[in-house]
Amino acid sequence: MSSQSDESMSVAPTTLPTTPDAIELRHLRAFVTVAEELNFGRAAARLYVSQPALSRQIRALERLIGCDLLRRTTHQVELTLAGEALLDRARRILEGVDEAVVATRAVGGELLAHITRYWELLGAADAELHAMRTAYEDLHAQFPAPPEISIRPITAGGVSSLLLTPARPDAGTVLYLHGGGYIAGSAFGYRALAGALTAAANTTTLVLDYRLAPEHPYPAAVEDALRGYRWLLETGTDPGRITLTGDSIGAHLILCTLLRIREEQLPMPAAAVLLCPGIDLHCPEPSESEPAPEPAQARFHQRIIGDYLAGHSDDNPFVAPLLADLTGLPPMLIQASTGDNHLTDAHRLTDHARAHDVAISLELYPVDTHNFHIFWSFLPEAADALRAAGRFIQDHTADIHAHPRVRPSA
Repeated sequence: MSSQSDESMSVAPTTLPTTPDAIELRHLRAFVTVAEELNFGRAAARLYVSQPALSRQIRALERLIGCDLLRRTTHQVELTLAGEALLDRARRILEGVDEAVVATRAVGGELLAHITRYWELLGAADAELHAMRTAYEDLHAQFPAPPEISIRPITAGGVSSLLLTPARPDAGTVLYLHGGGYIAGSAFGYRALAGALTAAANTTTLVLDYRLAPEHPYPAAVEDALRGYRWLLETGTDPGRITLTGDSIGAHLILCTLLRIREEQLPMPAAAVLLCPGIDLHCPEPSESEPAPEPAQARFHQRIIGDYLAGHSDDNPFVAPLLADLTGLPPMLIQASTGDNHLTDAHRLTDHARAHDVAISLELYPVDTHNFHIFWSFLPEAADALRAAGRFIQDHTADIHAHPRVRPSA
């Protein structure tokens, strides 16, 4: 064959248009079900939708693809050649999605079991502190931070911290106080969860590495949180753009910090978000409708009382927020899971805050573990909760005026 002939065959491949982004799985599932039944009534019954709704889904798919997939007559439904070409491929797509969901749920169950083992380690009577802290860090290390979030170390008011920033942050700022029972947890370990919240709220987030007990008992953590808040104010952050956020015992620390902010007559932040709050350090008995605490968790709470309080009175309002006057505190959002043995804390705090005219909302999610937000990367309820928390933060820190950003020091 001549070189000219070779050149004539070297034709650039035709670029096909990409599949329309608007095609949804329900469109494909509707088509496959109708194609298998060749009857809209039976297909609608299988999918638990009305026949008109099913017909609209098929029509939407045909418009998006650009050709007819079914021939409809008064007495029958038939596949077109295009429909036959799509059917097996659509089945494979749906099967792949179903397999992915099953695999993800299996992983999710494994990780939920992992947190149960973590509680067992934390609550072991003879657990060594370093092993407990390592177990907590290992749990969080399984989840990467969102890649679009920039993370760098920073010192905030003398407290080692991490500053998390999305590509184009809004004016709001989150001060994040991590969980871990005052004896475990770190800013580094929490970069994944804090990063997910940063992405959801599109705000700058300061994650404090506050001092831990028993090396630094009460009030060290509260003092560090207050230093971090003062630093935000001193570096030009409008308090009306700040949201205090924390999970588990971090929510307890938020309330204690807010009470100190009020006592020192500092300007209040715009809002607070409490994720699966652990408010009562004594872990009170749950109601009949709530799960009882595991023995390991009960032992862990006893350890908190000993290591964190270190002899301080447990009826001090800065230790027991449920005994404090909450008047003047900012609007709050509480998120908890229905299977959380701290659910009593969430309900009690909601009632207590409303009794002091604090605007507070309680959102419940059908999950069977405490601190479920940790699993945001694979647990739909956790991802939904963080999106809702992000909207709450945006709603309470939005302003049409320009706002000075956090100006971090090295």
